Amino acid sequence: MPTKVRIPTPLRKLTNNEEMVEVSAGTVGAAITELQSRYPGIKERLVDENGVVRRFVNVYVNEEDIRFLQNQQTPLKTATNLVLFRRLRADKLSPNEVGLAPGGRVKVRASVLGN
Repeated sequence: MPTKVRIPTPLRKLTNNEEMVEVSAGTVGAAITELQSRYPGIKERLVDENGVVRRFVNVYVNEEDIRFLQNQQTPLKTATNLVLFRRLRADKLSPNEVGLAPGGRVKVRASVLGN
């Protein structure tokens, strides 16, 4: 079953302005590789030269931050959504735009991310 990947606005120039694309990868890391094969240049914006997800990029699998899962080895077998976006500074957002996700993590409303 394909996984839907939501592309953040700043990266859509690389995906021909597509907001949502599908991948058939089995892990987050494989999904990034698949995205790179289809959209050259996207990988370098998501991971650093050591292959680690950049600190200003958040990656969520079904609303769970991969940093609290298995990072790039997080399986996508049951995943229906993979969301990529740049981190925002919470001190620049209003209280209506920020909430707490399970586990006390900060969660930003999707509308703030340009949607």
